[in-house]
Amino acid sequence: MCDTDGKSSVPNGGSDDPEPGEGREEADTSSAPEAQTSPDSANLSSVLEGSEDGQDRALANSEQKQGPGEEEDTDSMDGSGLYSLTEEGERESEGGWQRERAKDESKRSARKRNRPSGGATRLSSSSDDDDEEEEEEEEAEEEDEQAMEAWLGADLQDLSRPSWCAVPSLRAREIGCDSLRFVRRVCGARGLVQRLELQGRLERHTGCVNTLHFNPSGTRLASGSDDLRVVIWDWASRKAELEFDSGHKSNVFQAKFLPHSGDSTLAMCARDGQIRVAELSATQRCKNTKRVAQHKGAAHKLALEPDSPCSFLSAGEDAVVFGIDLRLDRPANKLVVVKEGEKKVGLYTIFVNPANTHHFAVGGRDQYVRIYDQRKINEHDNNGVLKKFCPSHLVSSESKTNITCLVYSHDGTELLASYNDEDIYLFDSSHSDGADYRRRYKGHRNNATVKGVNFYGPCSEFVVSGSDCGHIYLWDKNSARVVQFMEGDRGGVVNCLEPHPHLPGLATSGLDHDVKLWAPTAENPTTLKGLKEVMKKNKRERDEDSVRHGDQYDTQLLWFLMRHMRNRRPQRARRGEGGEGDTDESWSSPDSSDEEEGGPDHVQCMSS
Repeated sequence: MCDTDGKSSVPNGGSDDPEPGEGREEADTSSAPEAQTSPDSANLSSVLEGSEDGQDRALANSEQKQGPGEEEDTDSMDGSGLYSLTEEGERESEGGWQRERAKDESKRSARKRNRPSGGATRLSSSSDDDDEEEEEEEEAEEEDEQAMEAWLGADLQDLSRPSWCAVPSLRAREIGCDSLRFVRRVCGARGLVQRLELQGRLERHTGCVNTLHFNPSGTRLASGSDDLRVVIWDWASRKAELEFDSGHKSNVFQAKFLPHSGDSTLAMCARDGQIRVAELSATQRCKNTKRVAQHKGAAHKLALEPDSPCSFLSAGEDAVVFGIDLRLDRPANKLVVVKEGEKKVGLYTIFVNPANTHHFAVGGRDQYVRIYDQRKINEHDNNGVLKKFCPSHLVSSESKTNITCLVYSHDGTELLASYNDEDIYLFDSSHSDGADYRRRYKGHRNNATVKGVNFYGPCSEFVVSGSDCGHIYLWDKNSARVVQFMEGDRGGVVNCLEPHPHLPGLATSGLDHDVKLWAPTAENPTTLKGLKEVMKKNKRERDEDSVRHGDQYDTQLLWFLMRHMRNRRPQRARRGEGGEGDTDESWSSPDSSDEEEGGPDHVQCMSS
């Protein structure tokens, strides 16, 4: 298994010249008299002969180029074309679609020649109209296919030369040379990413699994679900070590181990807007959970400070960012209310810069990534924003584009943002205010839920995201090419992706009620079978939905109506529900708000 033998991966450029078989096909069909045999059978035989001849010659040419003594590098995507393979698993070049287009044009021209002339048979005007409509539909389909291919090929770079080779690296480690860097280089090797496959499932939850988080050492995995419970897993043995009630009243959105806490403190947030902390004991039980802050809307994400066991940030749909310090009597401190002009911007995601923990980035119900500096937030000066980024084509877009997730790279130099029903964009965090994106990653679908995105690899070598189509996509960060494509969820949506902190593997979850574990154990690298078709399907569905967007109700209006109906329930029903309140409210911080304590009604896996 070697990841460095091949040449630099450069896509095979398509040729405008027809294949030998195709040229003969056109000559045969154009010279055949109309009076001879059945035109359909003549065209069919010519097409079959041309295609077989072209395939034989292409096979012979490829064997001559490879040579008798050369072996193809099976550990990289070198020479694999734009997105790799057809449904049969055979390699195709970028010029493949051009050959198909030439064949389609040949068939259409043959149909035109084979139509009976006006002197021989008089066709009705309705049949002429039908033929014209059919031609127009075929031309429209052809144009759509060309536009789709152009979209697939845009914003891509060449794959770099593989940087890791298994055998020399293993030999060097055996003699103690460069052993400290071995694991880091393995985790970032493209050859291993292309061998990722499903290893097993962790089954315990009875609802959608919305959050996954490894402890700093990577020995334990925390998961939270719509069933309001949190499970601590020994993922290697696939056993649940601890399961407890989170204390939340609606969907648990995130549960994270606080660093340097001995895995004894877990921070949680949920749709009910509560920020809670669970204290775990060494005897595999949960001592208690306590509320430390309360948002006036759903709280989707928490942001940990890499070296702090007692402080973290939270962001909510009420546009508020809380700084939480567990050492204080009043843990929650309101840092900023995020606004665009005078309008509040509800938040879905927040992340602390690992290289400069004073900086944090947020994203939510508009198209801007905003970066703040905790030391100098002045809401009267640019609403406290240090700088903000947005793809240039979305700045003035009329579509309601939201940011569902953003993350910093391992060294804080890059910022990745996933947009709903749009693409994933990479920004340079050191660029000035208003800078455009550096890379664009596409092909997935982010519409049905608040979907996550993440870097993969110790040096953030790859980008990983789930999709509404149920697949997991991994892109090479620098080239923006898909290098891995896996079916990740039977329920149809993958939301959460958590790379292991030290090993080449990851955990994922979505609408299914289990957690899936992935490791690079496949014998052969991926062939990306069916990738292009799925990407085209996702793009078409996205375009169709954008056309119908104006006819859909605004999500926030629906939530307002639901909450209004809930608040109008009879007082008798409210008193009946009140008997099932938290048993640990005495632990709540005095700074917490009692407003909307119950949160919105329990809705599983609904997009916010």
